[in-house]
Amino acid sequence: MSAQCEVTAKMAAGAPISFFERYLTVWVFLCIVAGIVAGQVAPGLFQALGRLEVAQVNLPVGLLIWVMIIPMLMKIDFGALHEVREQKRAMAITLVVNWAIKPFTMAALGWLFIRHVFAPWLPAEQIDSYIAGLILLGAAPCTAMVFVWSNLCRGNANFTLTQVALNDLVMVFAFAPIVALLLGVSSIPVPWDTLFLSVVMYIVIPLAIAQAIRKRLLARGRPALDAALARIGPYSIMALLATLVLLFSFQGGTIVAQPAIIAMLAVPILLQTLLIAALGYGLNRRLRVRHDVAGPSTMIGASNFFELAVAVAIVLYGFDSGAALATVVGVLIEVPVMLWLVKTVNATKVWYESARRA
Repeated sequence: MSAQCEVTAKMAAGAPISFFERYLTVWVFLCIVAGIVAGQVAPGLFQALGRLEVAQVNLPVGLLIWVMIIPMLMKIDFGALHEVREQKRAMAITLVVNWAIKPFTMAALGWLFIRHVFAPWLPAEQIDSYIAGLILLGAAPCTAMVFVWSNLCRGNANFTLTQVALNDLVMVFAFAPIVALLLGVSSIPVPWDTLFLSVVMYIVIPLAIAQAIRKRLLARGRPALDAALARIGPYSIMALLATLVLLFSFQGGTIVAQPAIIAMLAVPILLQTLLIAALGYGLNRRLRVRHDVAGPSTMIGASNFFELAVAVAIVLYGFDSGAALATVVGVLIEVPVMLWLVKTVNATKVWYESARRA
C-alpha cells in the first residue's frame, strides 16, 4: 500500500481528535491567565527573555515556533500535487477563497470594526497594530489543523492532502506580497526586510527541514513516519502554549486594564470565519462538488495558520504589540468555532447533496 493510501485509510477510519486538540481552547485560556499572572509577578524575567534577539528574531520564541510548525509541515505530501486535476472545481474554490478573497475581507472587517466601530474604546496607538495582526491572520490559511477538521467532517483524505500541499506552495510566494499590499492599503508602514525574513524563517526553512525529515523517515517505511509524528505531535501543542504564556506575560498589563479588548478583537475574527466558511461551502454546493470534498475545501479557508501569524506578528511588531495580541485572540476563538462548523457541515449533508441530485 502506498504512503498516501495508508494516510487515506487512517483518516477514513475516523481517528479521534487528540486530547490536546479537543481542549485547545481550554489550554489557551489557562495560558492566558498564567502569562498575565507571570508577567505581573516576575516582569524582569520576561523582559530579559524579550531582549534575547538576533536580527529582530526573538530566540526563545523562534525555537518554540519551529517546534510548533515542523511536526505539522512533516505531514505535507507534495507528491499529492498531481491530484489537483481530479478535483479542479473544489481546488479552484480553495485557491480563490484563500488568496483572492479571505485576506481582503479580513482587512476590510479590521478596518471597519477596529478603526471605526470600536476605535473609541481602543488605545489609539495600537489600532494600526491590531489591524496588522488581523491582516496576518487573514493571509495565513490553515496548514495543519485542517487535517483534524477534515477528519471530523469525514472529508476526502486525498483531496485534503493535495489542497494543503498546493496551499503551502502558494503561501511561500504569496504570503509576503499580500501582507505587504494590505498593510500599505491600510496606511501601515511595511517592514519589507523583516517580512521577508519572517517568510524565510517561518515558512521556507522549517518547510525544508520538515520535508527532509519526512523523506528520511519514509525511506524506512510509512510506519516510521507515523511513529515519529505520534511522538513529536504533543510537543507542537506544548510549544504553542509556551509561546502564549510568553506573549501574555507582555500583554498582561493591557488586558488587566482593558479586558474588553479581547472581545472587540474577537468580533471581526468571528465574522470572518463564518463569512469565509459560508462562501466556501456555498460555492462548492453551487458547483456540485462532492460533500466529502466540499468539507475540507471549506475548512482550510475558514481556519488559519495561526502559528505562522503569531510568529510573524512577534517578529514584525514585538511581543507587547497589538498585532501579537490580535493573532493570539484568533487562536482563542478558532477551535470552538471550527468544531461548530464541522457539526454544521455534517448536519447539512442531506441539504447539500440535494443540489447535486437536482
